[in-house]
Amino acid sequence: MQASKIKKLDSDKRFRRVLAASTLAGDKVRNTLGEDLGKIDEIMIDIPTGRVAYAVLSFGGILRMGNKLFAVPWSSLRVDEDEKCFILDVDTKMLETAPGFDKDNWPDMADAGWGAEIFSYYHAIPYWDDAGGRISRGAGR
Repeated sequence: MQASKIKKLDSDKRFRRVLAASTLAGDKVRNTLGEDLGKIDEIMIDIPTGRVAYAVLSFGGILRMGNKLFAVPWSSLRVDEDEKCFILDVDTKMLETAPGFDKDNWPDMADAGWGAEIFSYYHAIPYWDDAGGRISRGAGR
């Protein structure tokens, strides 16, 4: 994660460059206006490349009932070290119309069409393309 991907105002604190995925699951996600967008449920790893494929954002519902899940490109998220949350630069209306899935019907990230749709929706360069060449893709969950 590049330093520009980390928001940190307290200059006395050292930001953390490497964190356990389990410590990030459950973290809140807000937009740049400070609106609550949900929380990180999972962080999905592309096994062949060892790269983070996407984060699963849980949004909506009451008491986790009826939550919609979203695959959000890792590159679309920033970490706010001061607030210990993620920042996703979308408004709630955009998130409400984003392609999503439910907990019993996970998408297959190996489906190139689905992956391209997700990354395009968030105006992100697919992680398998951002190294200048095509990276072999692993099976999704």
